[in-house]
Amino acid sequence: MGFIAEGNTLVWEDAEKHAKYIQEHGIIQFLNIYNANKDRFADQFKWGDEVEYLLISKEEDGKFKLKLRAHEILDTLFLEEKQNPNGVDYLWRPEYGRFMIEGTPGKPYIGLGRQLLSIQSSLEGRRANVERLLKENESIVTLANYPLLGSTRYPFTEPEGQVRGVVAESQFLPDTVINPHFRFSTLTANIRKRRGGNVSINIPMFKDTNTPAYLDATTYISPLTSSSNNDKDQQRPYNIYMDAMGFGMGCCCLQTTFQLSNIEEARTVYDHMAVFAPIMLSLTASSSIFKGYLSDIDARWTVISQSVDDRTPEELGQKELKHNKLVINKSRYDSIDSFLSRGSAFRNEYNDLDLVYDKDIYNKLIDGGIDDLLAKHYAHLFIRDPLVIYSDKIQIDDQKHSDHFENIQSTNWQTVRFKPPPPGSDVGWRVEFRPMEVQLTDFQNSAFIVFSALMVKAISDLKLNFYIPISKVDENMKTAHNRDSCRVDKFYFRKNIHNNSPNGSIENEYELMSINEIFNGKQDFTGIISIVRRYVQSLNFDFETNQLLSKYIDFVSKRASGEIKSISTWTREFVRNHPDYKHDSIVSDKIQSDYLARCLDITNGNIYDPEIQGNY
Repeated sequence: MGFIAEGNTLVWEDAEKHAKYIQEHGIIQFLNIYNANKDRFADQFKWGDEVEYLLISKEEDGKFKLKLRAHEILDTLFLEEKQNPNGVDYLWRPEYGRFMIEGTPGKPYIGLGRQLLSIQSSLEGRRANVERLLKENESIVTLANYPLLGSTRYPFTEPEGQVRGVVAESQFLPDTVINPHFRFSTLTANIRKRRGGNVSINIPMFKDTNTPAYLDATTYISPLTSSSNNDKDQQRPYNIYMDAMGFGMGCCCLQTTFQLSNIEEARTVYDHMAVFAPIMLSLTASSSIFKGYLSDIDARWTVISQSVDDRTPEELGQKELKHNKLVINKSRYDSIDSFLSRGSAFRNEYNDLDLVYDKDIYNKLIDGGIDDLLAKHYAHLFIRDPLVIYSDKIQIDDQKHSDHFENIQSTNWQTVRFKPPPPGSDVGWRVEFRPMEVQLTDFQNSAFIVFSALMVKAISDLKLNFYIPISKVDENMKTAHNRDSCRVDKFYFRKNIHNNSPNGSIENEYELMSINEIFNGKQDFTGIISIVRRYVQSLNFDFETNQLLSKYIDFVSKRASGEIKSISTWTREFVRNHPDYKHDSIVSDKIQSDYLARCLDITNGNIYDPEIQGNY
């Protein structure tokens, strides 16, 4: 969830007064970090993953609800961490929802050796570590989104809460769904206050044969101001409307972070994994129900993007710039806007977006010795205000701390994140890969974790080139949300990923390909799977490791080919084939209960479903 500290947080009216100071000193802190670490090299390849879980309970009537006591379980896990100074097997962190838990390995993985065999057991161990603290009727499940979150038809939390609370002011979500740590409620309230009203999340509804055009005809204007909702987006036909940060930040994801050998390798990996991000979003798609309705999208990303969009009407271009400095093209949760690498494969033409950045901050970075690409990157991130400021952490030592830098860096939630070393640590330059959706089983999550690690190392070792214009990456992000995009849509992708000597028009370097073609190849394109297989063979793993990696790669290959369905497609088909479904896009309490029971049975190995599990 980003930078979390202890202390008192400032409400927006007070935080706004310190925003410029935080920005200025955040840049000073970055310059100190850069100058201390720009020449470090030969860091080990270390990496890790983050898996997020939903906590649910099965009530006496057989219906499931979100259980709002994840913070109680986390308190126990935190205590165990403190009591084991030599380290624990797993680390646990709070997430936005009071029903969410995030788990990571206790120590980073190192390299790509035999320890690859331990990743699935790590995920299984994490699940067991939480399950021992659950009550008899409770379970954790790795679902990207809770189907009835925010439903107005059925109670969806235990305990039940009152909507229209003072923090989120949502007509759908009670404030009790928010993690009790001050950061989360402050973040929620300050986004709402900064933009001048509730967030307005709008996604297309799945149009079934009996779906009325205005099924979700809810209208509510925040008492703060009507400025953000005066277009009455929620009254569009076939639209699902949501009005709170919790709808997005209450989603679960699967993330991986990689420490590279030096800053230049990290910049190169950042670029190429950014191109790969929408492809992996489509491949891992697992969220097709929102607020109790079947949606016409497969992925959570746009919901989160809209849920934390703090842009004012001026920054949206709806009003003349007076109080604000710039018109900003995207939410702070979105795809990246510029590539970073200075490698030979990069061409300036690939950065074809009109990058919005703070010219004053850019000049300070240039004066501080930062090159043009990296200076524009951070001058772009720092067009955002800090959203959560701790009252006792404003005046800090810029040489020893990076709190102000992280304040803004960690609330730019993009598809990939370029992460400098923390001050005074032995941690190096890192890249965080953020788009993947969490899967139902530990095997599936392990497959995507390992595959992303293999991709990162193959990019570096084989000098792979995925560059396409960044505007096409944006188009791919939109395509990735389409219903069943993994099987039916095409994505812009580079035709020759081994060519690192660019020449000629960049328009001739890419074409539209299906995900099956990207991964499994076609007549004039080898395919990622073949490249990764050959790369694995070159590493000379032992027989047992090779066998497991072969299963992971096979699974990814079959998901790409459509032989194994995405969880989003499987979910939509489950609902449409349910005997209680009226073909009206409504997911009833009964349908959700049967769906969650099915998900838990698959997760726990009680049943096997080849449609989403293949033969694994």
